[in-house]
Amino acid sequence: MPRLFTGLEIPEDLAQRLSFLRGGLAGARWIDAENYHVTLRFIGDINDRTADEVADALARVRRREFDLQVAGLDSFGNAKPHSLVARIAPSRALSELQAEHERILQRIGLPPEGRKYTPHVTLARLRGTPHRDVADYLASRGGLASTAAFHASRFVLYSSKASTGGGPYVIEQTYPLAEFTEVR
Repeated sequence: MPRLFTGLEIPEDLAQRLSFLRGGLAGARWIDAENYHVTLRFIGDINDRTADEVADALARVRRREFDLQVAGLDSFGNAKPHSLVARIAPSRALSELQAEHERILQRIGLPPEGRKYTPHVTLARLRGTPHRDVADYLASRGGLASTAAFHASRFVLYSSKASTGGGPYVIEQTYPLAEFTEVR
């Protein structure tokens, strides 16, 4: 049974910049840079037949390429932080692509995603890291957002092994987004 999710790849140059943030936080299990991505929709453990339906349905998505901006560092899990992330700035194109994935997967019969969509790149999983330590870490590394942008020209269907997260992830299928064309 594959465990699947859709996402956007992070370009190598940005992944390298993000990987320079590794270290200096006790209890952090750092994600390898080659596994950085922006999740669009977690699908979960499904049978092979449903996986084929998902792959076929996603091939019908027709969206344009778009740019994304890193909006800074943050953590998830307020009083008990569990993840260190690079937030992605709000983007209409990203929201529409994510919403289309949600609709497609519900039409196939998968349950709706229970969490509000918050685009991000997970940098580390945290275990037992005090909130104060996370706050200090974030305060000392706040200058990332102004120059960290990237272009999304495709989305990907990933698979992963059942684990506590962080990869390794395998690209099962890629889906190109339509190129921008200037109207003159």
